[in-house]
Amino acid sequence: MGTKLHQQTSFFGKLVKILIIAVIVAIILKAFFIDAYKIPTGSMENTLLIGDFIIVNKLAYSVTTPRNVPLTDIYLKPYRLIKLSKPEKNDVIVFEYPGNKHEFSPAARVNYIKRVAGGPGDTVQIKDKDVYINKELQQYPSTIKTNNTLRKNRYKDPAMFYSGEPWNTDYYGPLVIPGKGSVVSLNLKNIETWGMIINREYGRKVVSVEGTVITIEGNPVKEYTFQKDYYFVLGDNRDDSMDSRYWGFVPEDNIIGEALLIYWSWNPTVSEFDPMNMFNSIRLERIFTFIE
Repeated sequence: MGTKLHQQTSFFGKLVKILIIAVIVAIILKAFFIDAYKIPTGSMENTLLIGDFIIVNKLAYSVTTPRNVPLTDIYLKPYRLIKLSKPEKNDVIVFEYPGNKHEFSPAARVNYIKRVAGGPGDTVQIKDKDVYINKELQQYPSTIKTNNTLRKNRYKDPAMFYSGEPWNTDYYGPLVIPGKGSVVSLNLKNIETWGMIINREYGRKVVSVEGTVITIEGNPVKEYTFQKDYYFVLGDNRDDSMDSRYWGFVPEDNIIGEALLIYWSWNPTVSEFDPMNMFNSIRLERIFTFIE
C-alpha cells in the first residue's frame, strides 16, 4: 500500500514538474520568439480576414525585452537587445499603435497589423490609388482590395495626418519618411504635423508656437533632427483602413514582429448556437497558409 501511494505521489510530482516547465517554455516563447493574434477588423482584406488567427515572428527584426509582465496586461517599456534586420517594403507587420492624429501617446495600448509601404528616407506618394516609392510604382499581392470610387486630385481631406496639404487617401504626398539623423525644416505650415511626431519622440508635449516662433522645450528652433527610424504603413483594404495616411508614421521601436502564417480561421458571424454551421464556418483553405 505504501509503495503504491509513493508511486502515485511520484507520478503527480513529475506531472507538476512537466506542467511547470511547459508553462515556463510557453512564457519564454511568447516573450521573445513568437506570439498569436486574432484579426478583429477588415482593414487587411483580402490578405487577412476577420476571424483569422495568426502567428507573429517576434525575432524577424530584433530581440527585445518583453512588452508586458508575463500572463498579465501590465505594460513594460521594451528595450532592444539585438537588432537583426529592418522591415522591408511589403512586409506585413504587427506594431503598437502610436496614437490618433492629435495624440502624442495613445489613450490605450493596442496592436495594429498593416503592410509596410516605405521606410526611413523613402519618398512615398499615392496617385490614382497606386503607391509609388521613390517614384517607382509598387507591385502588391492580388489580395489588395480597392473600390471604384476615386477621390479627386488636390481634394483636401482634413482627416489626413498632413491636414495642411491638399491630400486625400487616393492622392497623397509626395512625402519623405523620416529616419534617425534626418533633418526637417520647421515652419508654421508644417509644425502641426511634425510637431506631433516630435512630441511623440519626447513622450510629452514639448513643441509650442509663440506668435511666429516655434519652440522645443522653450528653445526657438527652425529645424529638427529625428531620433528614430520611421515606417509608412497601409492596410490592404485601401478604402477602409485607418493607417499612416490618417495617424502618421510607425516608430521602429513600436514594431513587434512580422506576421508569418494563419494557423486558424473561421467566420465569426456564424451563430455559436448552430453547431452544424459552426463547423461549416471553418475556413480550411486558409489554415496553415503563409501570409504574402
